[in-house]
Amino acid sequence: MPEEILIETRTKKPDWLRVKLPVGKKYTDLRQLVDKYKLNTICASGSCPNMGECWGEGTATFMILGNICTRSCGFCGVKTGKPESVEWDEPEKVARSIYLMKIKHAVITSVDRDDLKDGGSIIWAETIQAIRRTNPTTTLESLIPDFRGDRRNIDRLIKEAPEIISHNLETVRRLTREVRIQAKYDRSLEVLQYIKESGQDRTKSGIMLGLGEKENEVIETLKDLRSAKVDIVTLGQYLQPSKKHLPVFEFITPDMFEKYKKIGLEMGFRHVESGALVRSSYRAHKHLK
Repeated sequence: MPEEILIETRTKKPDWLRVKLPVGKKYTDLRQLVDKYKLNTICASGSCPNMGECWGEGTATFMILGNICTRSCGFCGVKTGKPESVEWDEPEKVARSIYLMKIKHAVITSVDRDDLKDGGSIIWAETIQAIRRTNPTTTLESLIPDFRGDRRNIDRLIKEAPEIISHNLETVRRLTREVRIQAKYDRSLEVLQYIKESGQDRTKSGIMLGLGEKENEVIETLKDLRSAKVDIVTLGQYLQPSKKHLPVFEFITPDMFEKYKKIGLEMGFRHVESGALVRSSYRAHKHLK
């Protein structure tokens, strides 16, 4: 493991990482609805800093296929272990949640399910179908795992044609083995390119900064994503979920995030979302425009 990954930063969180508490009637109403019906959103369970803003704009993120992942990425706070059995009624539950919350744009994501032959792709497809039946005007983004590069499973998602299909590269090539232990940098790029070349209108990916990557590596990663024909990219600050996870090496300044945004737009990305508090689904509805 690179030396810099092992060095915990002693720098306090800078001012630009301060989060405003979510407020407003729309947020309050949705919060009460989520609590009353025990609706599962990543926004709430992950304490996302942008929850108030996104909910206020009618956007929310839902995680399917349980909350135990078969992979053990160094950055992720999701529990790792042996997942529970697939809940085959989950697609209808998610669709009902979106209906009750009156979500205009839904982001669906999942844990990795390497224990399943189909990687969970059947539930993925059925979830999209259920959402479309119940919420015909809701637009969709599917933030998918790599399915180990198995195109049969990826094809199930492509066939359902969500408005956006995204898969996060997460970090630069050099740090991939430490940050995404069971993933492969080039495999993720191949998945993204395959999705685009199969006719998907919008593809998307995201990377975290502050893990010890260098500026030239970030730029090289953006170039790789463009070569894979990715349309939309998000860049955000990595924050350590717990002391067991990789430490923050540095806090990226707002000026650097703005610089990367400019570089990305000059490369030809349709949309670049770049900022300390940016997460994969931040302002996701705007990525359709």
